[in-house]
Amino acid sequence: MPLVPANPEGAAWPGVSMGMAVTGKGLFLTTGHTGTDAQGDPVTTSVEGQVVALFENLKATLAAAGLGFEDVVQIKAYLKSFDPDFMSTYRSVRARYLNQSCPPTSVAVQAGLYDDRLLIEAELIAVIP
Repeated sequence: MPLVPANPEGAAWPGVSMGMAVTGKGLFLTTGHTGTDAQGDPVTTSVEGQVVALFENLKATLAAAGLGFEDVVQIKAYLKSFDPDFMSTYRSVRARYLNQSCPPTSVAVQAGLYDDRLLIEAELIAVIP
């Protein structure tokens, strides 16, 4: 299944796509995922640890549907607060899971997440090949 970035001229940034053309049999949508451990507790060892746990949880949900990050066409992330250092960590971890012509990612600051220890929640849309 080809994912083809659709970037207007002059709007191509490394690791960001403005749009993504996809083909496939259907869509797969997740609910919000967070950086929690196997017991459902927020990972608080480090910011990077929580973001890695978030992506590992998304990876497990994708795998349960027979999908992988190569099938993802959009990610929406909701942050507890905006912090340039956090964004740098998020982008770095995201790049480990998605290729650099990765799907569009929207980021918004959320008034609050369900647990004060959480820094980010994310959901995604994937295409079923």
